[in-house]
Amino acid sequence: MALDRRIGGDYLGVGLGFGGGCLPKDIRAFAARARELGVGDAVSFLDEVDAINDRCRDRAVELARAACGGSLADRRVAVLGAAFKPDSDDARSSPALALARAVAAEGADVVVTDPQALALAQAAAPELGYAADVREAAAGADVVVLATEWDEYRALDPHALARVVRAPHLVDARNAVDRARWRAAGWDVRALGVAAVRAAPAQSSSPTA
Repeated sequence: MALDRRIGGDYLGVGLGFGGGCLPKDIRAFAARARELGVGDAVSFLDEVDAINDRCRDRAVELARAACGGSLADRRVAVLGAAFKPDSDDARSSPALALARAVAAEGADVVVTDPQALALAQAAAPELGYAADVREAAAGADVVVLATEWDEYRALDPHALARVVRAPHLVDARNAVDRARWRAAGWDVRALGVAAVRAAPAQSSSPTA
């Protein structure tokens, strides 16, 4: 599919799923119209596409929960990203906001940040907490969730971020960071579609027998 220049591979990556003001709505409308015309079975796969999209978000919540020892209640969770895709201020049907709401529903203190979509996100989900930048959002966090793959999030310094969080747990819901680099900085990294990556054990300085 990525070889088709009309489609490309820019958005064909493992991650939190798609959103925005058009595609989710269009898929549901197309499937509904097919059912009205009596040919719903021919497009039943669209319902599964929608369900898989939702399950990606559910899986990200599971990863955040696991990083917090099995419960998100009373945990602080920093969500990096509110726009449905990078380089946009559009938070309509945003997977990042859907994830943030799901985490908050489990009793977590959620703080969202985004370089462009913060105002629209606040209007769409006023029940969530918001911060102007990553450092403010991540201060005291038990887990950081990368939910929109902005370039500035890809380039974050894991050593610097480790100094402000309560616990160095990262859920990379967009497979955006260099996991080996974060692991070397002491982070427990969990990502959709890949095996869990734990922080490298500290090297002992004592001589071996």
